[in-house]
Amino acid sequence: MTKFSELGLSEPVLRALGSKGYSDPTPIQLQAIPALLQGRDLLGIAQTGTGKTAAFSLPSLHRLAADPKARSNAACRMLVLSPTRELAAQIADNMRGYAKYLSLSVQCIFGGVPAGKHARALAKGCDILVATPGRLLDLIDQRALTLRNVEIFVLDEADQMMDLGFIRPLKRIAALLPEKRQSLFFSATMPKAIEDLGKQFIRNPVKVEVTPQAATAERVDQYATFIDQREKQALLTIRLRDGLRDKSIDRALVFTRTKHGADRVVRHLARANVRAVAIHGNKSQAQRTAALKGFRDGSTPVLVATDIAARGIDVAGVSHVFNFELPNVPEQYVHRIGRTARAGASGEAYSFVAPDERTYLRDIERLTGIKLAKVGLPEGFVEEAAKLPAAQKQEREAPASRERRDDRGERRGGDRRGEGQARRGRNRKGPPKRVDGSHLFAPSGSGGANAGERKRDGEKPRGGKDGQRRRRNPANRRDQRVQTV
Repeated sequence: MTKFSELGLSEPVLRALGSKGYSDPTPIQLQAIPALLQGRDLLGIAQTGTGKTAAFSLPSLHRLAADPKARSNAACRMLVLSPTRELAAQIADNMRGYAKYLSLSVQCIFGGVPAGKHARALAKGCDILVATPGRLLDLIDQRALTLRNVEIFVLDEADQMMDLGFIRPLKRIAALLPEKRQSLFFSATMPKAIEDLGKQFIRNPVKVEVTPQAATAERVDQYATFIDQREKQALLTIRLRDGLRDKSIDRALVFTRTKHGADRVVRHLARANVRAVAIHGNKSQAQRTAALKGFRDGSTPVLVATDIAARGIDVAGVSHVFNFELPNVPEQYVHRIGRTARAGASGEAYSFVAPDERTYLRDIERLTGIKLAKVGLPEGFVEEAAKLPAAQKQEREAPASRERRDDRGERRGGDRRGEGQARRGRNRKGPPKRVDGSHLFAPSGSGGANAGERKRDGEKPRGGKDGQRRRRNPANRRDQRVQTV
């Protein structure tokens, strides 16, 4: 079997890999690293958990270190674009580890953090910059960053970029990049729309496809239970409670289709003494970071998430994935169950299928070519379900219209947009709404909808000594126009 030491990587890079205990490359690393060391563009098709971060990081670090250059103010030599904050932070952490014995600096920028802090960090330049598209363009618009020195460009999770509506920002970024550069384009799936997007970034690429498109993780045992929607919560609570109690479940990731649904699931689990936390676009950055930390260190064994928030998150030890609601886009199922069975481990994925979700199941089975094994309800389910804490009255009577509004926003990939729709449907206070759209911004001094969002997330509204709200940084306003989740 080929070792990393046989691929031509420099000694400091190999030493960093050794300190992590890595010696054998994964298939995508084995195929991609030699081509990237030669400076070729690359089109990579691989599901999550295949080691693609190291596949582009290791040869890029090798090339940058072999050609040392002084850092330029407000510039970078390598740019990695990620669709979500969590994935960007994860990539940056991994790259810092691989660059442990190199004199290369890594910076990470994303929404939810004051843009001024990022601008100051980039003032003297850096070697590698990992960014989300919205915050990247914020800093470019403020003249706090230039892309003229980019030598290596990486676009990761391209299919999710398209799902989140980043097409226009990506086209603008492409126009700002130098003509002469090495470009790497990665996607878990490659429909024609994604392939057309790739043509704008890569030229004559080496194509690396580790698994067939839409193939699901081979080591994941997949099951389906047919159940009424109103009984799903009881089934989930019983499965998690019993599995955590007998240690058959180490960590579990639960997927809901909506943000409100994720919060509701967590509340029900908490009443049954099952430690769980939710992560989605309505949470503040601090809340999201804390949720991931608790899930990673095992203090919170259950993470409830929407598709957008969880995409690309790499957490070791996820033994089970529960599809509380099936995704209406079958490709999302592939991404969901890819959260388990990572790094050679096995995993189990359970899908709870309501009568109106059977068409979604058929689409999933048609895409993956796999028939999910059918599993019935556990013995004594009705009696056990009756013993669970009852739902609060306001939750039992929650308007279906709110759920439908949030569902539409989530399916479009717009955490912020969907959340805004739901808020506008519920909020009857504030200034009159006008057809021209100016009602989206509250009058000066009112704090606006965003102030309410910060207060709801537990953050203090920003203001001067007299309590009046200061003028918003234009960088933060972009996070509402360009989705950052």
